[in-house]
Amino acid sequence: MPNLLRVTCSLALLSLVAACGGTAGSAAPSGVPTASGASASSSPGTSPSPSTADFGRIEHATGAADLVLRYEQGGGFVPPSFTVAQTPIFTLYGDRIVVFRDPALEGPAPDGSVFRLNPLRTASLSEDQVQDLLAYALGEGRLGIARAQYDFAGVADASTGTFTVDAGGIKKTVAVYALGMDTPDVPDAGARAAFGRLADRLGNFDQGGSIPTDVYAPVAFRAILMDGTGMVVPDVRTWPWTTIGPSDFKGPTDPNAFQMATRTLTPDEVAALKVAEPEGGFSGMILNGPDGKVYSLAVRPLLPDESE
Repeated sequence: MPNLLRVTCSLALLSLVAACGGTAGSAAPSGVPTASGASASSSPGTSPSPSTADFGRIEHATGAADLVLRYEQGGGFVPPSFTVAQTPIFTLYGDRIVVFRDPALEGPAPDGSVFRLNPLRTASLSEDQVQDLLAYALGEGRLGIARAQYDFAGVADASTGTFTVDAGGIKKTVAVYALGMDTPDVPDAGARAAFGRLADRLGNFDQGGSIPTDVYAPVAFRAILMDGTGMVVPDVRTWPWTTIGPSDFKGPTDPNAFQMATRTLTPDEVAALKVAEPEGGFSGMILNGPDGKVYSLAVRPLLPDESE
């Protein structure tokens, strides 16, 4: 099944900020591109990138669960089971850890009727790399001056790209409808083009795998249980748990929130579902419940800032 998020990656790729090795505190690899296109191994006399020079030092939180910069995509004409399994495409945390997934990459082959997503990847940045990325996002990426919402009249059933930033005294969320689907007469063409380049930079953060990263190993997962009545697949599975029942999946207490029954699962509880390489999350699993009902199950990894 082709990746439904591929449509957002139609714009030309820009030079990416360097991600270093996958363990916190590790040194950045030499020759990593900065926002100006110069590498981290440039001579001492090389001028800093214009964006960094313009902003100076950008203050940000430093906690492991403090969200500093995020790009995610949602909505559009896709099945609910697919939507609920999605994670943000890119997140930078205060401790300089990034967690991301390239939405342009083809996903792994389905496991029967189960649609699997690529694992998230993670790396640790130096503070200089964080500064370079934030300066680009706030400056050339236009988030510093962006308004909260950018619409695109006449386009239906498209997804929305959402950027969240909390750095340099700027805390905002910017939603861009139909990001990457621009036409010559699109409103706010310059801003939308800048947002598209920023989205490409964040999604392809490891430059197609050329920069060392590690697979993100979630400590917990969110499982979403939905009614599967009428869904016909050749591989309906038996309910896998003896200590977890359908009633253990709870909906939100807020009556205005989207009503979905969820439960936090441990890696061992996810392993009981017997899905190969489940770290990236999956959807479309049909289960015969112990109560005689049929359910659809989606599972997604939890990120450091997400409540269990």
